[in-house]
Amino acid sequence: MKFKPAIKPYTGAAGGWGSLEATTRYVIDSKQAFKNIRNLLRVNKSKGFDCPGCAWGDDNTSTFSFCENGAKAVSWEATRKGVDEAFFAQRSVSKLYGQSDYFLEYQGRLTRPLRYNAQTDRYVPVSWQDAFALIAQHLRGLDHPGQLELYTSGRASNEASYLYQLFGRMFGTNNFPDCSNMCHEASGSGLKQSIGVGKGTIHLDDFEHADAIFVFGQNPGTNHPRMLHSLRHAADRGASIVTFNTLRERGLERFADPQNPLELLTPKSGRISSRYFQPNLGGDMAAVRGMVKALLETHRRQLAENLPGLFDDAFIQAHTQGVDDYLAAVDATSWQHIIRQSGLDERQLREAAEIYRHAQRVICTWAMGVTQHKHSVATVREIVNLQLLFGQLGKPGAGLCPVRGHSNVQGNRTMGIDEKPSGAMLDSLAAHFGFTPPRAPGHSTVEALEAMLRGEIRVLIALGGNLAAAAPDTARTEQAIRRCALTVHIATKLNRSHLITGADALILPTLGRTERDMQATGSQYVTVEDSFSMVHASEGVNPPISALQRSETAIVAGIADAVLGRDKLDWPRLAGDYNLIRDHIAATLPGFTDFNRRCEQPGGFYLGNAAAELRFNTPDGKARFSAAVLPATLFPQIDGQAVPFTLQTLRSHDQYNTTIYGMDDRYRGVYGQRDVVFVNAEDLAALGLADGDRVDIETLWHDGVSRKVSGFKAISYDIPRGNLAAYYPETNPLVPLSSFGDGTHTPTSKSVPVRLVRSPVTADARII
Repeated sequence: MKFKPAIKPYTGAAGGWGSLEATTRYVIDSKQAFKNIRNLLRVNKSKGFDCPGCAWGDDNTSTFSFCENGAKAVSWEATRKGVDEAFFAQRSVSKLYGQSDYFLEYQGRLTRPLRYNAQTDRYVPVSWQDAFALIAQHLRGLDHPGQLELYTSGRASNEASYLYQLFGRMFGTNNFPDCSNMCHEASGSGLKQSIGVGKGTIHLDDFEHADAIFVFGQNPGTNHPRMLHSLRHAADRGASIVTFNTLRERGLERFADPQNPLELLTPKSGRISSRYFQPNLGGDMAAVRGMVKALLETHRRQLAENLPGLFDDAFIQAHTQGVDDYLAAVDATSWQHIIRQSGLDERQLREAAEIYRHAQRVICTWAMGVTQHKHSVATVREIVNLQLLFGQLGKPGAGLCPVRGHSNVQGNRTMGIDEKPSGAMLDSLAAHFGFTPPRAPGHSTVEALEAMLRGEIRVLIALGGNLAAAAPDTARTEQAIRRCALTVHIATKLNRSHLITGADALILPTLGRTERDMQATGSQYVTVEDSFSMVHASEGVNPPISALQRSETAIVAGIADAVLGRDKLDWPRLAGDYNLIRDHIAATLPGFTDFNRRCEQPGGFYLGNAAAELRFNTPDGKARFSAAVLPATLFPQIDGQAVPFTLQTLRSHDQYNTTIYGMDDRYRGVYGQRDVVFVNAEDLAALGLADGDRVDIETLWHDGVSRKVSGFKAISYDIPRGNLAAYYPETNPLVPLSSFGDGTHTPTSKSVPVRLVRSPVTADARII
C-alpha cells in the first residue's frame, strides 16, 4: 500500500466534522458497515460491550458513547478479514518481519491456533489440544517457576486476568510484567506512598463541579477523546482549565462536539484551555514546585498581615504529616532552579498559582507525559502535595485523576496482575484456594527483558499486547525474546511480537470485546474497571469470525488445566461459567462482595476509594507530604557531551498504543507518513536545517550501545527549544532499556537524550 506524504496544518477544532468523517471512513473500511454501526450504538452502554480503547469513564447519558478513536478500535477489531493457514503458507516469518506494523494488523483477525516451524520459517496450524500440551511440556521442564514470564495487556478482562494471576501463583511465580509497568506505574506508586491508594480519587461527575482543572502531560484529543466532553462542559460553565503540556495540541485548545449539529456543520467550537503552558519535557515537577513557592509566599504574607492564610490548616493538621519538611524543601528550591528546569518563567508560574488560589474545588489530572521520566514518582507526589495543602481531596469537584490508557489496565492490577503483590492479597488467595503462593517479588517488564537477555527465562506467555513493539530498546528487546525456548501470544490480530519468536512459538487466536462469548453454560459477559474505579459488564454482540477462536478466559483456563490439572481447581468448569470466577473474586478481593448481583446495576458499580473518604492506608493513617528535591539537572553530561535535545515518544491520531490504524495525524497536520520528528523552528535554523529535511536521531547514553533511527522528516512545530517529539514504536529503538524511572522501572520514553544530524536519506515515498 502506498501513501502520499503531506504536511498540511490543521485549522479546525478537535472533534467536529473531521472526527465524523474519519469515523465513517473506518466503519466502511471494516467491510461490514451496517454491523459496525450497530456495534457503535452498543459501545459503553448497559447490555453492550466496553470500548476496547481507552479507560475513560462512561457518562451513561449520551446517545453515542464512543469517540473517533473508539470507533476506529471497534471497526478495526470487528473486521471480517481473516488471517488463516493459507496466508502463512505464502509468507515466511522473515518476510513478514520486513512489513510495517500497519500492514501486519491490517490483514485481519487471527482465525486458528498456529505453531512456528523453524525449518520452513512459517506458522502452521496446530490443534488447541496440542498447543496446550506443548505449553505444559515446556513448563513442566523448567528448573524452577521463575523461568516463566506471564505478560499481560491492559485489554484483558477482569475474569481472564484473575485466572491468569491465579494460574501463575499456583504454578509458583510472581513474574507478571504488564503494560502498566511501561506507562502509569509512577501514578500507582506515587499515589500509594502519598495517600495509601494507587488510584485516582474522583468520580467522572466531579468534572461537573470543579472550579479549576489542571491538566499535566496528556493529550486527550488523541489518547482519550471522550475526556474532551468533560473538559468542554467544564469550560462552558466557567471552570478554568490550565494545561501544562510540552506540545501545543489541538484537543487541548478547541473542541467541536460531533453530537452537536451546529458544531458539526459550522466552524463553531468551544475553547478548552483558559491558559496553556509549555514546560520542558520532565519539567512538570519544577512547574508545580514553582506554583507552591508562589502560593507559600502569599500564604505567609497574609498571615503576617493578620489575614487568613491560603492553606487548609485544619485539613493539614487532621489528615496529613510531613508538611514542615515539605515547605522547607520548597524554601530551599530557588526560582532560578525552577525556571531553568521547568522552562517556564516566574510570571507564568505565578499566574497559574493565582488561578489555583481562587478556585474552591480543583482537579489535577495527568497521564504519561508525567509518568515516563526518571523522577516521575516524585512528580506525582508533588502534584499530591499541592492538593493536600489546600485540602483538595474528599469533596465534590476536587481530587486526583491519573488518566489510564487501555480499557482495563486498572482492572488488571486490581485482579492481581502485579509483580509485587500485597501480603493481604496473597493471604486471601492462600486461605480460599488452599495453596502456598510465592512471596518473593517477580519481574516488571524491564526486569523481565533483562532476565531474558541473561538467559534466565525460558518461557514467555503474553495475554494480549504487542511486547516487542511496546517495549523500549527494540533491538535488545527482540534479542531478549528470541532467547526464550517458547513464546506464546494470545491475540486477536497479527502483530510485530508474533514475528519475534523463541525456539518454539505459538499464536493462540482469541475473541475480541465485540464478539459473543459462548461457553458451556451459554453466553458469557466479562467485566472491566475504568479510570474512576467503576466496574461494569461487557458483552459482545457479533458472531466470531472463526469457530476456532476462543475467549481469553477459556485459553487461560485451558493452559492452567494442561499444566496444573484439576487438583486444586476445576479450570474447565470455570471457563464454562464466568459467574463462578466472579464468585471467587468476591471471596478473595476487597470491594467485590455480591459481584455477580452488582454487575446487573446499569452503569456498573463503584469499587470505592479510601483516600476519597479521607481514610489513608498509610502506616500512621495520614496522607504524606513528599519533601523530594528537584533533580539537580534532568540530564547530566553523558560521556562528556552536553545533551542537545530531549525526545519524547508519542502516538499519532491514527494510533492506539502500538496499533496503527492509518498513516495520518490529522490534528498535527501530518498525512501519509510516520517517520517524522517535531522540532522547534529556531532549533532547525540553528542546525542549518529547513522544514522537511531528513535527519537521523541518535541516542546519547553511557553504555556504549549505538541507538539510531534514520531518515526522519524534521517538521517545524510549536514545541519549546531543546525538546523533540516523534512517534512510537518507530522511535522505541532510541529508548535505553537501562533508562527507567526511580522506583518503577518504567522506561523513560518521555526523556530520551538525543542529537540530530542531517540524514543522507532523502526519499519521501514509503511502501507500507
